[in-house]
Amino acid sequence: MPKVLIADKLSPAAVAIFKERGVETDVKTGLPKEELLKIVGDYDGIAIRSATKLTADVIKAAKNLKVIGRAGIGVDNVDIPAATAAGVIVMNTPFGNSITTAEHAISLMLALARDLPAANASTQAGKWEKNRFMGVEITGKVLGLIGAGNIGSIVADRARGLKMRVVAYDPFLSAERAQELGVEKVELDDLLARADFITLHVPMTPETKNILSADAIAKTKKGVRIINCARGGLIDEHALKAALDNGHVAGAALDVFEVEPAKDNILFGNEKVVATPHLGAATTEAQENVALQVAEQISDYLLTGAITNALNMPSISAQEAQKVRPWIALAEKLGGFVGQLTDSSLSAVEIVYEGTASALNTRALTQAALSGLLKPMLSEVNMVNAPVVAKERGIKISEVRRDQQGVYEGYIKVTVTMGDTTRRVAGTVFSDGRPRLIQVKDIGVDAEFAPHMLYVVNEDKPGFIGKLGTMLGDAKVNIANFTLGRSAPGQDAICIVEVDGEVPDAVIDAICKLPPVKMAKELTF
Repeated sequence: MPKVLIADKLSPAAVAIFKERGVETDVKTGLPKEELLKIVGDYDGIAIRSATKLTADVIKAAKNLKVIGRAGIGVDNVDIPAATAAGVIVMNTPFGNSITTAEHAISLMLALARDLPAANASTQAGKWEKNRFMGVEITGKVLGLIGAGNIGSIVADRARGLKMRVVAYDPFLSAERAQELGVEKVELDDLLARADFITLHVPMTPETKNILSADAIAKTKKGVRIINCARGGLIDEHALKAALDNGHVAGAALDVFEVEPAKDNILFGNEKVVATPHLGAATTEAQENVALQVAEQISDYLLTGAITNALNMPSISAQEAQKVRPWIALAEKLGGFVGQLTDSSLSAVEIVYEGTASALNTRALTQAALSGLLKPMLSEVNMVNAPVVAKERGIKISEVRRDQQGVYEGYIKVTVTMGDTTRRVAGTVFSDGRPRLIQVKDIGVDAEFAPHMLYVVNEDKPGFIGKLGTMLGDAKVNIANFTLGRSAPGQDAICIVEVDGEVPDAVIDAICKLPPVKMAKELTF
């Protein structure tokens, strides 16, 4: 039974989901790092929010860990490179609080437009300063959307409902998607020059840090109002303060800050600033949604292999997992077949997906093939970290997808280059769902993968099969299946022998000494 640690406070309904799905669950929140390091090795999965810090040393101590689930979007508290290197999948829940965050951005925009926080404080102080608070309408105004992903697209929809005109800057926004959202796609400088209100909805990356820099703010329309419910650090806070002080920016509404908790900030105390303490996801519905979502995602992965909203692994739905699982097994075994025959540095790997295989999640298949290929040399490799390991070693990876060309409805072919040498192996999945080997060194074969297999390359000479069988029989090695293939009469031939146990090294050495033998090696799967 898989075991999960809930390290931050989650809804009791999330705990119930784990238990109903048959996942053993411990709830231990607020643990000091020393305590977490002591127990983390006992768990297959960890569910967190933003409080628990899963640093490289914590992940290193989590010897059995397979998945980290973040109830929310931001994963600043998870060392993703360390998790990837350890083969741990990192998931978040990007949709559970999208509506809530979008609504908070709209709320801040409206509060900013009408000076509501200052007007509230003044009125409750008994001042009745009716003439002091002169706001602006949002109807007909231009909203500049920086980032048109999940949350940004909801903000655009709500803004259009408020009769605003929306322009959007997002390098990944297609013209078709912009038309569907009813927004005008523009470059950043155009947005800065035209927007009456600017709202940010992008992640924190090296490219987006200080996207509203001093130079960018200087390009905005005088009197612009800025809203940020995304991430602190997207706005240069010193530049924003200067622009507020000189009147270029009419106001700012901020839910996030460069340093949090923000108990002291240069923008505090400015009546042109509306500030909230990172409340974008703070609704009852959102907290419940992300908790339930992370419980479902972790359970699905541990129980069925389904991968949802992973940040370091291609997503595989539960339905897709059923279909792709035998092909993942095939890809890993093909990689393992070649990897066990590889005794020199790899320089390139090409994987061909033909027919039905080309329509599958080939990114997951490639990661499986790389995992199988590298595992004989590096035992800690798995599907999650295999691409990183390959990249670190300078191995060039290429994929080819094509329609069916041969007799098989679909197959995978793995070609490995080692200097001037190449090794090639292909396989398919039959209707019984079992992976089959169909080609080695461009020689056709038909063999199932087995725990113990003997692979022999030899010249096609009479009497060799009898000698091989006799040698195995004399060594008390029982033959379960025997598959043969050859390129042409008298040319290279291949024997793939399924045996019921290990083949002693002395027997393999003796086989290698037979005159027609070019290679003999035991393979395990």
